[in-house]
Amino acid sequence: MTTRSQAGTESQDAPRPGRGDLAELGVEGLRSRVAEELVRTRERSEVLTGSVDDDDLTRQHSPLMSPLVWDLAHIGSQEELWLVRDVGGAEAIRPDIDDLYDAFQHPRRDRPQLPLLGPAEARSYVGEVRTKVLDLLDRTPLEGRRLVEQAFAFGMIVQHEQQHDETMLATHQLRKGPPVLTADDPPAAGAEALPAEVLVPGGPFTMGTSTEPWALDNERPAHPVHVPDFLIDTTPVTNAAYRRFVEGGGYDQPRWWSEEGWAYRQHAELTAPRFWRRDGDGWLRRRFGHVEPLPPDEPVLHVSFHEAEAYARWAGKRLPTEQEWEKAARHDPRTGRSLRYPWGDGDPGPEHANLGQRHLRPAAAGAYPLGAAPCGARQLIGDVWEWTSSDFLPYPGFGAFPYREYSEVFFGPGHKVLRGGSFGTDAAACRGTFRNWDLPIRRQIFSGFRCARTPRPGELG
Repeated sequence: MTTRSQAGTESQDAPRPGRGDLAELGVEGLRSRVAEELVRTRERSEVLTGSVDDDDLTRQHSPLMSPLVWDLAHIGSQEELWLVRDVGGAEAIRPDIDDLYDAFQHPRRDRPQLPLLGPAEARSYVGEVRTKVLDLLDRTPLEGRRLVEQAFAFGMIVQHEQQHDETMLATHQLRKGPPVLTADDPPAAGAEALPAEVLVPGGPFTMGTSTEPWALDNERPAHPVHVPDFLIDTTPVTNAAYRRFVEGGGYDQPRWWSEEGWAYRQHAELTAPRFWRRDGDGWLRRRFGHVEPLPPDEPVLHVSFHEAEAYARWAGKRLPTEQEWEKAARHDPRTGRSLRYPWGDGDPGPEHANLGQRHLRPAAAGAYPLGAAPCGARQLIGDVWEWTSSDFLPYPGFGAFPYREYSEVFFGPGHKVLRGGSFGTDAAACRGTFRNWDLPIRRQIFSGFRCARTPRPGELG
């Protein structure tokens, strides 16, 4: 069974207010937008779960991931908890399964042993929940309570489902067997020669947001940050560049690795990014069931924080801090404003970034010139999540909303921040302020990186 990957058509429609301008839509326009997002998102979930048979849905393809059928029912469970019960005040549909689909109650490795809903029952359940949600959307006042102002709870559920869709896409990458998803290739890079790195002048900028209506708690509030001069790579690090690190003995020399990173490299017996394998003098990679020659000009993918950090040290650079990454992506020196996206305030279109599973691979480094940031860096949004050197910590003035378990319980040195989204991230769950985080050993995610460095004395004149 081969299924066409979700292409995402919202950016091809006539111009309309972006997600940051929801107040301009009016109440009925806002209801219509929410309904469109819910339907569009569910279509993607159906592609990811409908492209495999029931055995594949219930199988655990890696102890790092849930069975696809767990993700599907979990999507419905969260939608029921927040929209049907909380926002709608309606009677619970399946209170008996709340514990089964509570992500904090059961580690992923243990979920296949639970009495989970089967594929048919899970589909019926999420369908029943969605019917009730669309009905309550028509009658819920979208004001008077923070949870529903500008349809926040509905936007939170759209983002939650899209985040699990990206997780399910990562599970597809881990599954064995022939390809079941297809998509067009991303656009090629232009012919112009790009500088290896760009300068971001020092000074203050506004980090985070207090105005983005569907921004999550860890993105808030907006606050001033001063960042000294730094240089950042124009594009993410490519396979060709990373291959030089691999073949130059980068995985064999502890001097490039942190103590924690070297211990992890030895324990996990890492020799290259995940899904790479040698083929004579060259390299192959596996991608959604395809085994293909390693494309040299694509951003490197499926590397851990430790690998990214080691490469950066080998290259004489470092990983950018989260503050540096966001300033490079959002700060417009002409106006002093922080933009919603590198290209401006408008929602992403196919000309700006590789998002939404429109393609099943990163675009070549240097693609999407219309998505460039004011500093000149490209592909800061989409293609690959980018590791930063920063721990996942709250912003000054942070307040957990609507529940502590979304962000607060993960704060601390155990998780590193990733920014920018990947080709598997939907535009609804990606913006210049969006923060992702994961353990520094994770490689199954669609993660890459770019390097930064502090100017050498006298370098800037």
